[in-house]
Amino acid sequence: MELRRIAEILINKKIQPNKVILLLGARRVGKTEILKKIESEAKEKVIFLNGDDVETHNLLEVRSTANYKRLLGDCHFLIIDEAQEIPEIGKKMKLMIDTIDGLKIIASGSSAFELNNQIGEPLVGRMYSFELFPLSQMEFSMIENFAETKGKLEERLIFGGYPELLHLENMQQKQDYLKELVHSYLLKDILTFEGIKKRDTILALLQKLAFRTGSEISLEALGKELQISKNTVEKYLDLFKKVFIVYDVKGFSRNRDNEITKMKKWYFVDNGIRNALISNFNPLNLREDVGKLWENYLQAERLKKIHYMQMNVDSYFWRTHTQQEIDRIETENDKINAFEYKWKSGKTKIPSQFSSAYPNADFSVIDKENYLDFIT
Repeated sequence: MELRRIAEILINKKIQPNKVILLLGARRVGKTEILKKIESEAKEKVIFLNGDDVETHNLLEVRSTANYKRLLGDCHFLIIDEAQEIPEIGKKMKLMIDTIDGLKIIASGSSAFELNNQIGEPLVGRMYSFELFPLSQMEFSMIENFAETKGKLEERLIFGGYPELLHLENMQQKQDYLKELVHSYLLKDILTFEGIKKRDTILALLQKLAFRTGSEISLEALGKELQISKNTVEKYLDLFKKVFIVYDVKGFSRNRDNEITKMKKWYFVDNGIRNALISNFNPLNLREDVGKLWENYLQAERLKKIHYMQMNVDSYFWRTHTQQEIDRIETENDKINAFEYKWKSGKTKIPSQFSSAYPNADFSVIDKENYLDFIT
Protein backbone atom coordinates (compact mmCIF):
# COMPACT_ATOMS: atom_id res chain seq x y z
CA MET A 1 0.00 0.00 0.00
CA GLU A 2 1.31 3.42 -0.97
CA LEU A 3 2.19 5.89 1.77
CA ARG A 4 0.22 9.06 1.05
CA ARG A 5 1.56 12.39 2.27
CA ILE A 6 -0.95 14.51 4.17
CA ALA A 7 0.51 17.73 2.73
CA GLU A 8 -0.36 16.48 -0.76
CA ILE A 9 -4.00 15.96 0.27
CA LEU A 10 -4.13 19.47 1.82
CA ILE A 11 -2.55 21.07 -1.26
CA ASN A 12 -4.93 19.36 -3.68
CA LYS A 13 -7.88 20.81 -1.74
CA LYS A 14 -6.46 24.35 -2.04
CA ILE A 15 -5.41 24.49 -5.70
CA GLN A 16 -7.40 27.30 -7.30
CA PRO A 17 -7.03 29.92 -10.05
CA ASN A 18 -4.95 33.02 -9.30
CA LYS A 19 -3.54 31.64 -6.04
CA VAL A 20 -0.01 30.52 -5.17
CA ILE A 21 0.53 27.50 -2.93
CA LEU A 22 3.85 27.40 -1.13
CA LEU A 23 5.27 24.10 0.13
CA LEU A 24 8.10 24.65 2.63
CA GLY A 25 10.28 22.10 4.38
CA ALA A 26 13.79 20.83 5.03
CA ARG A 27 15.77 19.25 2.23
CA ARG A 28 15.00 15.57 1.57
CA VAL A 29 11.61 15.44 3.27
CA GLY A 30 9.84 14.66 -0.03
CA LYS A 31 8.71 18.00 -1.51
CA THR A 32 9.77 17.15 -5.07
CA GLU A 33 7.96 13.79 -4.93
CA ILE A 34 4.74 15.53 -3.88
CA LEU A 35 5.03 18.06 -6.72
CA LYS A 36 5.69 15.32 -9.28
CA LYS A 37 2.70 13.35 -8.02
CA ILE A 38 0.45 16.40 -8.28
CA GLU A 39 1.77 16.96 -11.82
CA SER A 40 1.18 13.33 -12.86
CA GLU A 41 -2.38 13.31 -11.50
CA ALA A 42 -3.38 16.73 -12.88
CA LYS A 43 -6.19 16.63 -15.42
CA GLU A 44 -4.67 19.49 -17.40
CA LYS A 45 -1.37 20.54 -18.92
CA VAL A 46 1.32 21.44 -16.35
CA ILE A 47 4.64 23.26 -16.79
CA PHE A 48 7.20 22.00 -14.22
CA LEU A 49 10.26 24.17 -13.60
CA ASN A 50 13.25 23.51 -11.33
CA GLY A 51 14.83 26.47 -9.54
CA ASP A 52 18.20 24.66 -9.48
CA ASP A 53 18.28 24.73 -13.31
CA VAL A 54 19.97 27.76 -14.96
CA GLU A 55 17.55 27.43 -17.87
CA THR A 56 14.66 28.15 -15.48
CA HIS A 57 16.39 31.36 -14.36
CA ASN A 58 16.76 32.41 -18.01
CA LEU A 59 13.10 31.69 -18.78
CA LEU A 60 11.86 33.77 -15.84
CA GLU A 61 14.50 36.50 -15.94
CA VAL A 62 12.56 39.16 -17.86
CA ARG A 63 9.84 40.23 -15.43
CA SER A 64 7.07 41.06 -17.89
CA THR A 65 3.58 39.75 -18.50
CA ALA A 66 4.39 39.28 -22.19
CA ASN A 67 7.36 37.05 -21.36
CA TYR A 68 5.38 34.90 -18.94
CA LYS A 69 2.42 34.58 -21.34
CA ARG A 70 4.83 33.36 -24.02
CA LEU A 71 6.30 30.84 -21.59
CA LEU A 72 2.94 29.49 -20.43
CA GLY A 73 1.06 29.57 -23.74
CA ASP A 74 -2.26 27.75 -23.20
CA CYS A 75 -1.09 26.23 -19.88
CA HIS A 76 -2.71 27.45 -16.67
CA PHE A 77 -0.87 25.33 -14.13
CA LEU A 78 2.74 26.13 -13.16
CA ILE A 79 4.85 24.16 -10.65
CA ILE A 80 8.24 25.51 -9.51
CA ASP A 81 10.48 23.26 -7.41
CA GLU A 82 13.30 24.80 -5.30
CA ALA A 83 11.83 28.23 -5.96
CA GLN A 84 14.13 29.90 -3.41
CA GLU A 85 16.98 29.64 -5.94
CA ILE A 86 15.26 32.05 -8.38
CA PRO A 87 15.98 35.78 -7.87
CA GLU A 88 12.91 37.87 -6.95
CA ILE A 89 10.63 34.86 -7.36
CA GLY A 90 7.93 36.43 -5.15
CA LYS A 91 7.56 39.47 -7.40
CA LYS A 92 7.64 37.26 -10.50
CA MET A 93 4.86 35.00 -9.22
CA LYS A 94 2.80 38.01 -8.12
CA LEU A 95 3.00 39.46 -11.63
CA MET A 96 1.92 36.14 -13.18
CA ILE A 97 -0.97 35.63 -10.75
CA ASP A 98 -2.17 39.25 -11.13
CA THR A 99 -2.02 39.44 -14.93
CA ILE A 100 -2.61 35.91 -16.28
CA ASP A 101 -6.22 34.97 -15.66
CA GLY A 102 -6.90 31.49 -14.28
CA LEU A 103 -3.25 30.66 -13.53
CA LYS A 104 -2.52 28.27 -10.64
CA ILE A 105 0.99 28.11 -9.14
CA ILE A 106 2.57 25.68 -6.68
CA ALA A 107 6.11 26.46 -5.53
CA SER A 108 8.37 24.59 -3.13
CA GLY A 109 11.41 25.69 -1.19
CA SER A 110 13.78 24.36 1.42
CA SER A 111 15.00 27.60 2.96
CA ALA A 112 12.26 29.59 4.61
CA PHE A 113 14.55 32.57 5.19
CA GLU A 114 15.02 33.07 1.45
CA LEU A 115 11.52 32.12 0.39
CA ASN A 116 9.55 34.01 3.01
CA ASN A 117 11.62 37.16 2.63
CA GLN A 118 11.16 37.03 -1.12
CA ILE A 119 7.58 35.83 -1.25
CA GLY A 120 5.72 36.81 1.91
CA GLU A 121 5.42 40.52 1.18
CA PRO A 122 4.51 40.43 -2.54
CA LEU A 123 1.97 37.62 -2.19
CA VAL A 124 -0.04 38.73 0.84
CA GLY A 125 -3.63 37.57 0.31
CA ARG A 126 -2.71 35.52 -2.75
CA MET A 127 -0.94 32.61 -1.08
CA TYR A 128 -1.54 29.48 0.99
CA SER A 129 1.49 28.00 2.66
CA PHE A 130 2.08 24.47 3.98
CA GLU A 131 5.03 22.91 5.74
CA LEU A 132 6.23 19.40 4.95
CA PHE A 133 7.91 17.49 7.78
CA PRO A 134 9.71 14.16 7.82
CA LEU A 135 7.18 11.31 7.80
CA SER A 136 4.66 11.51 10.63
CA GLN A 137 3.03 8.72 12.60
CA MET A 138 -0.26 9.96 11.13
CA GLU A 139 1.11 8.97 7.71
CA PHE A 140 2.64 5.68 8.87
CA SER A 141 -0.71 4.78 10.47
CA MET A 142 -2.32 4.74 7.01
CA ILE A 143 -0.20 1.70 6.06
CA GLU A 144 0.57 0.05 9.42
CA ASN A 145 -1.45 -1.87 11.94
CA PHE A 146 -1.20 -1.25 15.70
CA ALA A 147 1.33 -4.06 16.29
CA GLU A 148 3.62 -2.83 13.49
CA THR A 149 3.54 0.73 14.84
CA LYS A 150 4.41 -0.41 18.38
CA GLY A 151 7.19 -2.61 17.00
CA LYS A 152 8.76 0.33 15.16
CA LEU A 153 8.65 2.85 18.02
CA GLU A 154 12.27 2.29 19.13
CA GLU A 155 13.54 2.62 15.57
CA ARG A 156 11.67 5.92 15.15
CA LEU A 157 13.03 7.30 18.41
CA ILE A 158 16.56 6.58 17.15
CA PHE A 159 16.42 7.11 13.37
CA GLY A 160 13.50 9.51 12.93
CA GLY A 161 11.23 9.75 9.91
CA TYR A 162 13.12 10.91 6.81
CA PRO A 163 11.41 9.20 3.83
CA GLU A 164 14.61 7.77 2.30
CA LEU A 165 15.15 5.61 5.42
CA LEU A 166 12.24 3.40 4.30
CA HIS A 167 14.38 2.14 1.41
CA LEU A 168 17.51 1.41 3.43
CA GLU A 169 17.94 -2.15 4.63
CA ASN A 170 20.16 -2.04 7.69
CA MET A 171 21.05 0.18 10.63
CA GLN A 172 24.50 1.09 9.28
CA GLN A 173 23.01 2.43 6.03
CA LYS A 174 20.54 4.50 8.03
CA GLN A 175 23.30 5.96 10.21
CA ASP A 176 25.41 6.81 7.14
CA TYR A 177 22.42 8.42 5.42
CA LEU A 178 21.58 10.65 8.41
CA LYS A 179 25.17 11.78 8.91
CA GLU A 180 25.44 12.61 5.20
CA LEU A 181 22.11 14.46 5.39
CA VAL A 182 23.33 16.65 8.27
CA HIS A 183 26.69 17.51 6.72
CA SER A 184 25.85 17.71 3.01
CA TYR A 185 22.38 19.24 3.05
CA LEU A 186 21.23 20.82 6.30
CA LEU A 187 24.52 22.46 7.24
CA LYS A 188 25.08 23.52 3.64
CA ASP A 189 21.90 25.60 3.70
CA ILE A 190 23.16 27.46 6.76
CA LEU A 191 26.76 27.81 5.60
CA THR A 192 25.82 29.27 2.22
CA PHE A 193 23.58 31.89 3.80
CA GLU A 194 25.40 35.24 4.14
CA GLY A 195 28.68 33.39 3.57
CA ILE A 196 28.87 32.01 7.10
CA LYS A 197 32.08 30.00 7.35
CA LYS A 198 32.03 29.12 11.03
CA ARG A 199 31.25 25.45 10.47
CA ASP A 200 32.81 24.19 13.71
CA THR A 201 30.97 26.74 15.85
CA ILE A 202 27.65 25.99 14.15
CA LEU A 203 28.14 22.26 14.60
CA ALA A 204 29.12 22.72 18.26
CA LEU A 205 26.00 24.83 18.90
CA LEU A 206 23.75 22.21 17.28
CA GLN A 207 25.40 19.51 19.37
CA LYS A 208 24.80 21.48 22.57
CA LEU A 209 21.13 21.84 21.62
CA ALA A 210 21.01 18.08 21.01
CA PHE A 211 22.44 17.24 24.43
CA ARG A 212 20.05 19.72 26.09
CA THR A 213 16.86 18.69 24.30
CA GLY A 214 13.92 19.54 26.51
CA SER A 215 15.88 21.84 28.84
CA GLU A 216 15.62 25.61 28.99
CA ILE A 217 18.45 27.22 27.08
CA SER A 218 20.32 30.31 28.23
CA LEU A 219 21.69 32.17 25.21
CA GLU A 220 24.29 33.94 27.36
CA ALA A 221 25.56 30.63 28.76
CA LEU A 222 25.76 29.08 25.30
CA GLY A 223 27.64 32.12 24.01
CA LYS A 224 30.20 31.88 26.81
CA GLU A 225 30.76 28.18 26.23
CA LEU A 226 31.30 28.72 22.49
CA GLN A 227 33.12 32.06 22.92
CA ILE A 228 30.66 33.91 20.73
CA SER A 229 28.24 36.74 21.54
CA LYS A 230 24.66 36.20 22.68
CA ASN A 231 23.55 37.95 19.47
CA THR A 232 25.50 35.48 17.33
CA VAL A 233 23.89 32.55 19.20
CA GLU A 234 20.49 34.13 18.55
CA LYS A 235 21.28 34.62 14.87
CA TYR A 236 22.39 31.00 14.44
CA LEU A 237 19.34 29.65 16.26
CA ASP A 238 17.15 31.72 13.94
CA LEU A 239 18.92 30.18 10.94
CA PHE A 240 18.49 26.66 12.32
CA LYS A 241 14.76 27.36 12.61
CA LYS A 242 14.58 28.71 9.10
CA VAL A 243 16.09 25.60 7.56
CA PHE A 244 13.71 23.44 9.61
CA ILE A 245 16.28 21.72 11.88
CA VAL A 246 14.97 22.96 15.25
CA TYR A 247 12.08 24.93 16.69
CA ASP A 248 11.53 26.65 20.02
CA VAL A 249 8.83 26.47 22.70
CA LYS A 250 8.20 29.34 25.12
CA GLY A 251 7.36 29.22 28.81
CA PHE A 252 3.69 29.53 29.78
CA SER A 253 2.56 32.15 32.25
CA ARG A 254 -0.44 34.25 33.10
CA ASN A 255 1.83 36.81 34.80
CA ARG A 256 2.55 34.89 37.99
CA ASP A 257 5.84 35.84 39.64
CA ASN A 258 6.99 32.28 40.21
CA GLU A 259 6.77 31.13 36.56
CA ILE A 260 9.76 30.99 34.23
CA THR A 261 9.14 32.68 30.89
CA LYS A 262 12.43 34.28 29.83
CA MET A 263 14.12 31.14 28.46
CA LYS A 264 12.93 28.82 25.72
CA LYS A 265 13.24 25.10 25.15
CA TRP A 266 14.57 23.89 21.79
CA TYR A 267 13.55 20.69 20.05
CA PHE A 268 14.65 18.98 16.85
CA VAL A 269 12.14 18.51 14.04
CA ASP A 270 13.48 14.95 13.70
CA ASN A 271 15.04 12.53 16.21
CA GLY A 272 17.37 11.05 13.57
CA ILE A 273 18.97 14.44 12.91
CA ARG A 274 19.42 14.99 16.65
CA ASN A 275 21.13 11.59 17.05
CA ALA A 276 23.31 12.11 13.96
CA LEU A 277 24.63 15.36 15.44
CA ILE A 278 25.82 13.59 18.60
CA SER A 279 26.79 10.38 16.71
CA ASN A 280 24.67 8.19 18.97
CA PHE A 281 22.50 5.55 17.33
CA ASN A 282 22.74 3.08 20.20
CA PRO A 283 19.63 1.03 21.07
CA LEU A 284 17.48 2.37 23.90
CA ASN A 285 18.72 -0.15 26.49
CA LEU A 286 22.23 1.29 26.11
CA ARG A 287 21.24 4.95 26.38
CA GLU A 288 20.90 7.47 29.17
CA ASP A 289 18.88 9.94 27.12
CA VAL A 290 15.70 7.91 26.49
CA GLY A 291 13.62 10.56 28.28
CA LYS A 292 14.99 13.24 25.95
CA LEU A 293 14.33 11.08 22.86
CA TRP A 294 10.77 10.39 24.01
CA GLU A 295 10.07 14.07 24.74
CA ASN A 296 11.56 15.24 21.42
CA TYR A 297 9.64 12.57 19.48
CA LEU A 298 6.29 13.40 21.09
CA GLN A 299 6.79 17.16 20.65
CA ALA A 300 7.70 16.77 16.96
CA GLU A 301 4.83 14.37 16.22
CA ARG A 302 2.38 16.64 18.01
CA LEU A 303 3.71 19.59 15.98
CA LYS A 304 3.04 17.63 12.75
CA LYS A 305 -0.47 16.72 13.89
CA ILE A 306 -1.32 20.34 14.79
CA HIS A 307 -0.02 21.55 11.42
CA TYR A 308 -1.61 18.87 9.25
CA MET A 309 -4.96 18.96 11.06
CA GLN A 310 -4.81 22.77 11.06
CA MET A 311 -5.57 22.93 14.79
CA ASN A 312 -5.66 26.40 16.29
CA VAL A 313 -3.57 25.84 19.42
CA ASP A 314 -0.61 27.62 21.03
CA SER A 315 2.09 25.46 22.63
CA TYR A 316 4.27 26.11 25.70
CA PHE A 317 6.08 24.41 28.58
CA TRP A 318 5.55 25.35 32.24
CA ARG A 319 8.08 25.62 35.04
CA THR A 320 8.45 27.53 38.29
CA HIS A 321 11.53 28.81 40.09
CA THR A 322 10.92 26.06 42.66
CA GLN A 323 11.42 23.41 39.93
CA GLN A 324 7.81 22.34 39.47
CA GLU A 325 7.29 21.69 35.77
CA ILE A 326 5.04 20.32 33.01
CA ASP A 327 6.40 19.25 29.61
CA ARG A 328 3.68 20.71 27.42
CA ILE A 329 0.85 23.21 27.73
CA GLU A 330 -1.62 23.86 24.93
CA THR A 331 -4.09 26.72 24.90
CA GLU A 332 -7.10 26.98 22.65
CA ASN A 333 -9.29 30.03 23.27
CA ASP A 334 -9.66 29.96 27.09
CA LYS A 335 -9.02 26.23 27.44
CA ILE A 336 -5.72 25.02 28.96
CA ASN A 337 -4.50 21.44 28.41
CA ALA A 338 -1.40 20.22 30.23
CA PHE A 339 0.59 17.12 29.19
CA GLU A 340 3.39 15.34 31.03
CA TYR A 341 5.53 12.84 29.09
CA LYS A 342 6.59 9.61 30.78
CA TRP A 343 8.51 6.79 29.07
CA LYS A 344 7.67 4.40 31.92
CA SER A 345 4.07 4.15 33.05
CA GLY A 346 3.32 5.00 36.66
CA LYS A 347 1.43 7.43 38.84
CA THR A 348 2.12 11.08 38.07
CA LYS A 349 0.41 13.87 39.96
CA ILE A 350 -0.28 17.32 38.61
CA PRO A 351 2.13 19.87 40.20
CA SER A 352 0.38 21.58 43.12
CA GLN A 353 1.32 25.11 42.08
CA PHE A 354 -0.11 24.53 38.60
CA SER A 355 -3.39 23.05 39.84
CA SER A 356 -3.91 25.93 42.27
CA ALA A 357 -3.01 28.58 39.67
CA TYR A 358 -5.05 26.93 36.86
CA PRO A 359 -7.82 24.88 38.54
CA ASN A 360 -9.81 24.49 35.31
CA ALA A 361 -6.91 23.10 33.26
CA ASP A 362 -6.99 19.48 32.06
CA PHE A 363 -3.93 17.34 32.91
CA SER A 364 -2.88 14.16 31.05
CA VAL A 365 0.13 11.87 31.23
CA ILE A 366 1.36 10.67 27.83
CA ASP A 367 3.14 7.32 27.96
CA LYS A 368 3.69 4.28 25.73
CA GLU A 369 0.16 3.06 26.40
CA ASN A 370 -1.72 6.12 25.11
CA TYR A 371 0.76 8.12 22.98
CA LEU A 372 -0.86 7.23 19.66
CA ASP A 373 -4.07 9.05 20.64
CA PHE A 374 -1.92 12.14 21.29
CA ILE A 375 -0.04 12.15 17.96
CA THR A 376 -2.45 10.66 15.39
